[in-house]
Amino acid sequence: MSMQPLLIELGVEELPVKALPGLAQAFFDGVIDGLAKRGIAFERDDAKPLSTPRRLAVLLPGVETEQPEQHSEVFGPYLNIALDANGEPTKALQGFAAKAGIDWTALERTTDAKGERFVLRSVTPGAKTATLLPEIVREAIAAMPIPKPMRWGAHEYAFARPVHWLVLLHGNDVVDAGLLGLKSDRFSRGHRFMADKQVWLSTPNDYVDSLKAANVLVDPDARRERIVHEVNAAAAQAGGVARITDDNLEQVVNLVEWPSAVLCGFEREFLAVPQEALIETMEINQKFFPVLDAAGKLTEKFIGIANIESKDVAEVAKGYERVIRPRFSDAKFFFDEDLKQGLAAMGDGLKTVTYQARLGSIADKVQRVSALAQAIAPQVGADPAQARRAAELAKNDLQSRMVGEFPELQGIAGRHYAVAGGESPAVALAIDEAYQPRFAADDIALSPLGKVLAIAERLDTLAGGFAAGLKPTGNKDPFALRRNALGLARTIIESGFDLDLPALLHTAGEGVMLSMSEVALREKSRASDEAKSKGIEVPASHANARSLAATQHTELYDFIIDRLRGYYADKGVPATHFNAVAELTPASLYDFDRRIDAIGTFAQLPEAEALAAANKRIRNILRKTEGDIPGAIDPALLREPAESELAEAVAAAIDDTGAALAQKDYVSVLGRLARLRPQVDAFFDGVMVNAEDPALRGNRLALLRTLGDRLGSVAAIEHLSG
Repeated sequence: MSMQPLLIELGVEELPVKALPGLAQAFFDGVIDGLAKRGIAFERDDAKPLSTPRRLAVLLPGVETEQPEQHSEVFGPYLNIALDANGEPTKALQGFAAKAGIDWTALERTTDAKGERFVLRSVTPGAKTATLLPEIVREAIAAMPIPKPMRWGAHEYAFARPVHWLVLLHGNDVVDAGLLGLKSDRFSRGHRFMADKQVWLSTPNDYVDSLKAANVLVDPDARRERIVHEVNAAAAQAGGVARITDDNLEQVVNLVEWPSAVLCGFEREFLAVPQEALIETMEINQKFFPVLDAAGKLTEKFIGIANIESKDVAEVAKGYERVIRPRFSDAKFFFDEDLKQGLAAMGDGLKTVTYQARLGSIADKVQRVSALAQAIAPQVGADPAQARRAAELAKNDLQSRMVGEFPELQGIAGRHYAVAGGESPAVALAIDEAYQPRFAADDIALSPLGKVLAIAERLDTLAGGFAAGLKPTGNKDPFALRRNALGLARTIIESGFDLDLPALLHTAGEGVMLSMSEVALREKSRASDEAKSKGIEVPASHANARSLAATQHTELYDFIIDRLRGYYADKGVPATHFNAVAELTPASLYDFDRRIDAIGTFAQLPEAEALAAANKRIRNILRKTEGDIPGAIDPALLREPAESELAEAVAAAIDDTGAALAQKDYVSVLGRLARLRPQVDAFFDGVMVNAEDPALRGNRLALLRTLGDRLGSVAAIEHLSG
């Protein structure tokens, strides 16, 4: 046997841009799995999926030319079933042997947990890899994630796009295969426009270079590197810096086979439009790369990536500029018209836009968020009046023409309109920052007012979602409550706001329930019969609304804490540390975070494991105790030296940690408690807790409870014990 390079290339019509990486990886993985499943040895080295919009390829540096010998075992009946009392074969054994095509005496025996049984062992020569490859490729294609396969021609074959050629080379030889109506050969294809001809491949090792000679960069990494280099060079030529986002870059990589940067420009008058709208158009709609100045402001230059090295680059640039100009003109028109109306006036239309049937209009939501923002602001040192003003304006841009055309500019457009309308810079910025974090890796709001709005907005969304029965189930989360919960938690924690979360949730819930009552009453007065047919519940009074809110905030708190599990897991915090803090249900998420940090430091101490185990033992003892435990330790009942020493040490530790605990210096608290280990160990080694004398037993339990309360004052450290 010997190793030979393997090349499989499937030539197709242009594949969907976003689907291409996944299809290429699935094809590659399918071939690798197929080889491994059949025991065919291969060298992978740094092999990876190769692809362009017109091809999917697998290139491996070495694949064995045949399988190793195939050993098989087929188990037959156990001896007590296979042989009768005289040692003669039963029908069961005869049937097994007949099926195998041999005499029963040629069968071997083996023993397992149930006893001795007959077994048929066989060794067959390995198949040639060339005979197995068609099946391997067929299986890899069948396993690819193609939600809507296409059919073409008059046959029944289906794939993501019509398939036009198939290369299958193992070493210097073409592997004979018929797949998707194609017969394999050694001819690939060059660039559709620059080298539209067959590319003859003598061996798989020629593949990358031969296609490069035909103006095709088959390695996505090579295309990515070329694009970044050319875009940066073009931006430098324009005296700026290219804006290259990962998402835009990846889409461009999967759009072209031979990328070539083209520097373009547009009229400076368009720069009066919020640059976010122009950037959105360039990146999302056209896959262009904007050029920024040294201060990060958009310039009138941008870069397109052509799939060809044109002899007349100026004409290509004109084409790109011609495509983008109407979009920019629309954006400028929308912006100018919105400025005429003004941000404040836009809010009038929110009364007619339904937020959610039971929660009322967006105007109702604005009213609730405004009240929340005004209540939260003084708790974090922000101006309540500015918080209310920002909240009152924050949703108005939803009625703007700009956001109607560019939904991604919610908040961003509002910031621009607020500035143009003479609002304070803090209010304008908060309108934008209220949406942060917009996605998982996004930063939280930076300004105090923006943080207040972000918190108030998410509190109302969560309380409203739960009250309206929109809790997430499985993959369904129509109001993005999971994302809102994490955004709320991140904003509070990363801002260092020491807020009482259950109290905030109760306030938000109460506001939602009162609003729902008003919405239902309005609906009832407008169309009572229609309201009844919809099953709308009308709370009897505001007092009832408060009662409903009181039962909801605990469930919401647990929901938010559950979102924090993933947040801390991503930071490398062990689940045991998280559970230790979560058991105490701190009201403040910032306090929760400080406790997480403290227990992480404590867990590194040599005393941590022993004290965690001791606290676990204390919890178990106290849980099993029947009857009342004395409220205080009686020094007169401390008989054993070990219990006297522990009582003295615990009292000293409580005195030493009281101030630190009040100041929430949890690292100092746990560090001081770690010094209790010798006395704790001595107590459990030399003192019988469940003494026969009830007074002694009660006093020792009181000592353990006092110790356990202080050991668990920062976190339930018993979770650290295995």
